[in-house]
Amino acid sequence: MDFLPLPVTEVTQWAGQTDVLVAGFGGAGACAAIEAADSGADVMIFDAASGAGGSTALSSAELYLGGGTSIQQATGYHDTVEATYGYLMASNGPQADPEKTRAYAEGGADHLAWLESLGVAFKPTEYPHRAMMALTDDCLLYTGSEKAWPYCDEFAPAPRGHNLKVEGDNGGPLLMRLLEAAVRQRGVTVALESRVLRLIVDDTQGPLRVVGLVVRQDGEAQCYRANRGVVLCLGGFVMNADMLAHYAPRLQKATIPIGNPNDTGAGIAMAEAVGGRLINMDEGFVSLPFYPPASLTFGILVNGEGKRFINEDVYHGRAGTLILDQPWPVYFIVSVEDYADYETVSYLGAPIAGTGETLEELCAELDLPAGALARTVEAYNADAAAAIDADLHKQADWLKPLKAPLVALDCTPGHGAFFPYFTLGGLDTTVAGAVLSMSGEPIPGLFAAGRTACGVPRRGDGYASGSSVGDATFSGRRAGRAAAMGGSAP
Repeated sequence: MDFLPLPVTEVTQWAGQTDVLVAGFGGAGACAAIEAADSGADVMIFDAASGAGGSTALSSAELYLGGGTSIQQATGYHDTVEATYGYLMASNGPQADPEKTRAYAEGGADHLAWLESLGVAFKPTEYPHRAMMALTDDCLLYTGSEKAWPYCDEFAPAPRGHNLKVEGDNGGPLLMRLLEAAVRQRGVTVALESRVLRLIVDDTQGPLRVVGLVVRQDGEAQCYRANRGVVLCLGGFVMNADMLAHYAPRLQKATIPIGNPNDTGAGIAMAEAVGGRLINMDEGFVSLPFYPPASLTFGILVNGEGKRFINEDVYHGRAGTLILDQPWPVYFIVSVEDYADYETVSYLGAPIAGTGETLEELCAELDLPAGALARTVEAYNADAAAAIDADLHKQADWLKPLKAPLVALDCTPGHGAFFPYFTLGGLDTTVAGAVLSMSGEPIPGLFAAGRTACGVPRRGDGYASGSSVGDATFSGRRAGRAAAMGGSAP
C-alpha cells in the first residue's frame, strides 16, 4: 500500500475540517479524543472497523499503574514513584525512555483517578494469587516480575496491575464501552468504517506540516483537514507479516499474533513517509502462559542442553521471551502433584513430552543430552532442600525438590504450546506525543500514541501485563492534549 503523503496543493475538495483528527478508535485514540475535546478542540475520530475498540477491547484491560494509587493505598501498599520508576527503567533497559517513564510513574495515581471520573470502576481489593489475570472483580494484582530476581533486590515490590471491577476476562470490552461513551458525550464526530490511508502535508510556507488525512469512506477517498493536529493511534504491526519479517523476525518464532486485524503498521508507515523516526522495531512481547495453575512454578524450565535458564517465578512474558533464544527443545519439568489441574485451567496448552515414575524413566523419554537433565534436577533438588536457588535465584516460596512421578511439558515454540506475541516498536515521540523526525525534531502537526508510538514498555523480557493499556491510555491523553494546543503542551 502506498503511504506517501498527499501534498495539500493536490487537494481539490475537503470533506470536512476540524481542530484535531484522531486516527484509530481503540484505547489510545479514545483517550486522545477525550483529552483534546476537554482542552477546547473540536475533534473527529476515524476507525476502519464498524465499532470502537481496537486491540484494547480484545485485552483484559489491566492497567499497570503505580506510585501510590488509591487502590494501592486502600489495600495497604505504600508504593512510591521512585520504586515504580526504578522498576520500569530496569525492566525496560537499556532501551527505556527516562522522560516517558518518569512521567508515567509520577502520573499513575492521577491517571487512575481520571479513568474513575469517566465511570471506570475499580474495587479496592487485592487478588493475592499468582495468575495471568484476576477473573474475579478484585482489582490489584502482581502482573510483572516485581517479586522475582533481579528486580526484587533493587526495588520494593508492589502490585501495580489494576483490574476493572468486572468478573471474568471482560475488562477490555467494558473499558472501551465507557471510553466510547465519554467520547460521544463530548460531541466528538465519530466516523466508523473509515480507513485512514495517508497523511496530507503542507510545505508551501516553510517546513513540512501535517494538515490532514486521506480517508476511504464508502469506497471513495475523502480529504479531511486538521487545523491544529493529527493524532495517529492505529496500533502496532503484529498483523503485517512483511513488516515482522523485516523488522522483528525473531518474534515470528512465537506462534500466535495477538491484536486486532488492523494492527498492520499503517500509522507507523504513514509517519515514516513524512520523515518520522522508527525505534525499537525488533522488540515485542512474547508469552509462555504457564500459570495457572500457579503450582507449575514449583517446576523447572530446561533448554535443549538440559539446563535451567531462568528463575521460574518470573512473569510469563519474561519466560516466553527468553525461550526464543534458547537451544531447543524446551521442557517444563514438574512433579505430578504440582501438575495439578493443568489440563482444565491452563492457557498454555503444551503437550506432554514425557512422563516417568522415576527421574531416569523421564530422562529416557526426552530428547536431551545423556545425563544432562539428571544433573540439573539433582542440583536443583539440593538447592531447593536448602531453600536457596544458588544459580538463578528463584524465591524460596517457590522452591521445593522435584519428586517423582514427574511429567515434562513440551514448551518448544511450534510444538503446540500457546505462544502469543505483539510488537513494541514504533514511532519515536516526545513525552507529549509529538512525532520526531530523523533529526530528532518534532514534525509539526503530527502526534502518535499507543502501540503506533514507542512508549513506556520496550522489552519483552521486562514486560508487565497492563503496560500496553496503561501506556496507551496515558499516552493517548497526552497526545490529544498536545494536538489540541497545536503542539505546545508539555
